[in-house]
Amino acid sequence: MTVNVKEVQLNDGTSIPQLGLGVFQMSEEEAEAAVVAAHGAGYRLIDTAAGYENEGAVGRAIARYDRSDFYVTTKLKNDDHGYDAALSAFDTSMAKLGMDTLDLYLIHWPSPARDRYVDTWRALIRLRDEGRVTSIGVSNFEPHHLNRIIEATGVVPVINQIELHPLLQQKANREFHAGLGIVTEAWSPLGSGQGGILAHRTLVGIARDHGATPAQVALAWHLALGNVVIPKTVTPARVIENIASVQLQLSSSELEALASMDDGTRFGPHPDEFN
Repeated sequence: MTVNVKEVQLNDGTSIPQLGLGVFQMSEEEAEAAVVAAHGAGYRLIDTAAGYENEGAVGRAIARYDRSDFYVTTKLKNDDHGYDAALSAFDTSMAKLGMDTLDLYLIHWPSPARDRYVDTWRALIRLRDEGRVTSIGVSNFEPHHLNRIIEATGVVPVINQIELHPLLQQKANREFHAGLGIVTEAWSPLGSGQGGILAHRTLVGIARDHGATPAQVALAWHLALGNVVIPKTVTPARVIENIASVQLQLSSSELEALASMDDGTRFGPHPDEFN
């Protein structure tokens, strides 16, 4: 199966596939099988995290193929904030992944109560400068967190991965990112499947008009906005269904209808409150 997934340019001169597989809340067995299925469907971007406790499974799956087939992201968990702790945590993640170099390393949450995310960011800069990771970014950072690390170091993250779906469109944050040349990446791009988001009449209606699924419509909306998306699924058929969304083109009126779904519903914690 050949699917042409667009590459999104990052501010460090590299690029990232616009659609990939997220492995949040997957067991080791599920994660390994999902990565294998994703490779067969044409995915390159795989997104894991130390906190998901499945880096080893992701690494085992990737080891079946050429390393160059994949763009791999992992993330530093909150317990490992701080300069020395972050460097050590990176070593641990890389040992689990079984890799010498990483494509993208993210600070998973700012964890403001710990107040060590600036020192953590300095550690990521060192890892990048040493060539151990190609690109560095953050996840769940609000504009004031971003301003602080940029002012302290002069280094702008390439990406900020945030909760983003049709019910939580994060327009102000997306505009803030764009102003700094930061790519917006969406976690929970389908709204976690909670709250009936995929049964929303707007998504269902547009899907019917295209002979598509509501999930494909939601993903096509993300792609049209320029977001990088990492939908999670352990079902091989949905792995294929999700990547097929890159071929779905939405009209301007359909995009306007989807924009009207934004009601601020957040399924995960707020970054200012999660530590």
